[in-house]
Amino acid sequence: MPLMWLVFLILLLPFFIFILFFQVAAFSFTKLGLSPEGAVLLFSLSIIGSVINIPVRKRYLIKQQHFSLPFFFYYPPRVQEQVIAVNVGGAVIPVIFSLYLLGRAPFLPALIATAVVAAVAKALARPVRGVGITLPAFIPPLVAAASALILAGENAAPVAYISGVWGTLIGADLLNYPRFRELGTHALSIGGAGVFDGIFLVGVVAALLA
Repeated sequence: MPLMWLVFLILLLPFFIFILFFQVAAFSFTKLGLSPEGAVLLFSLSIIGSVINIPVRKRYLIKQQHFSLPFFFYYPPRVQEQVIAVNVGGAVIPVIFSLYLLGRAPFLPALIATAVVAAVAKALARPVRGVGITLPAFIPPLVAAASALILAGENAAPVAYISGVWGTLIGADLLNYPRFRELGTHALSIGGAGVFDGIFLVGVVAALLA
């Protein structure tokens, strides 16, 4: 019987972790100025939106095929379709919320902090063929928090969120846009995949500064 309870608790552990993270994240967004209901709504939309990608561009990659055959055999180049999309939970919603926070944050510190985070994200982002852009999840929030504390003082929380979101998207995704062709993936999502975790953690870290 104790073994059955142990197995039951192990199976429920992911659920308890999710509930705990939900509470922490919702509390974080309330510290950034949202009502409890608004915080829960933002958290829920971010999670649901993480699996929703809005296509913004479609392009075709032409790959020449090479064969060691006589010249009179013609093989046409292979054409691969690539879709560029924007992730709702990792780009659209955080950008909208950061614009809301911009009215409560000093503009120049937010701009400088964004540039710092973008430079770090660009340096650490790694385009992985067949996967997309990958980035260590905890680095952008910590860099955003440190930059905000130095530059904004008592207004550090909104500056940390704004710079974390915009800096990560610009440094990891937009500045690597010219390399998207090399990744060989059918679909690439701005704010999705390896970038989403870092952007989502920005809100939690920013709340610690509130």
